[in-house]
Amino acid sequence: MRVSVGLPIDRPDTTGQFLTANGISICAQAVQTAGFHAVFATDHPAPDAKWLRAGGHPTLDPFVALSFAAAATDTICLHTNLLVLPYRNPLLAAKSVASLDVLSNGRVIVGVGVGYLQSEYAALGVNFSDRRALTDDALTVMLTAWKGEPFDHDGLGYSARRTVVQPMPKQLPHPPLWIGGNSKRAIERAIAYGNGWSPMPSPASSASYLGTPGMESIADFRERMKLFRDLFAASGRTDTLDIAVVPTTLSGFGQSSWSRGALQDEIGQLASAGATVLVVNISAKNLGQYTENVAQLGSDLISLLP
Repeated sequence: MRVSVGLPIDRPDTTGQFLTANGISICAQAVQTAGFHAVFATDHPAPDAKWLRAGGHPTLDPFVALSFAAAATDTICLHTNLLVLPYRNPLLAAKSVASLDVLSNGRVIVGVGVGYLQSEYAALGVNFSDRRALTDDALTVMLTAWKGEPFDHDGLGYSARRTVVQPMPKQLPHPPLWIGGNSKRAIERAIAYGNGWSPMPSPASSASYLGTPGMESIADFRERMKLFRDLFAASGRTDTLDIAVVPTTLSGFGQSSWSRGALQDEIGQLASAGATVLVVNISAKNLGQYTENVAQLGSDLISLLP
């Protein structure tokens, strides 16, 4: 089991250290030194003030932030968690992913989702009701573009004719695609296009707002995994997909302290249900606290991983 750790670029920081090149470098290096697999960055280019006041978070552009993390490290992976595909022309997204993968020597993990924030869709000029179709179209054309050959594609709102996206990604045939969401359609999308599935913890009461079924417990995760296995078996695929989950003991912006016993119990249950990757956030008020907490979590967590 591997672990992807959030860069602290999406939370209050009175010192201003997190949103600096040096800060990102120090954080990424701390994650690498602690023995974790990846760092991740979220994607919210244009949220509205109401959402931010209600607990949402601004953040840096994921490709820019992960580029700085890449330049400061040499082994950890660079995880978009989650890139909202309909926000961008998929050829631009394919180019950004390939560029980062080349410059990082093949360390990108492309976590993607359809998104849920209607105000952000409106601000970016994208029809919210088209988000699922736009996501499927983007995945189709990105997988084609990463082959590096001229291709034709009539997409939703664009037309590619003998289009070439180069350089190709370093990882062949392409960087891992982890597709997020709890719905049956999200699972089907992961199986159809992806190398992994990223179910997301969320309250059942917010299902209509988030556009995905709630997942409030390990029992809920087990139920989703049963559906995943049924759909995977029916697909005819014979390989395996990563299952990247958020442990409740390290969810949200994370805790400044945690119970090693509770963490061990939850990891065991998640692993037995099918999880292969943990996606965690670590709480910190400043750069020093972040690096200390990363080191402590590495010391506590790595030995617990199956």
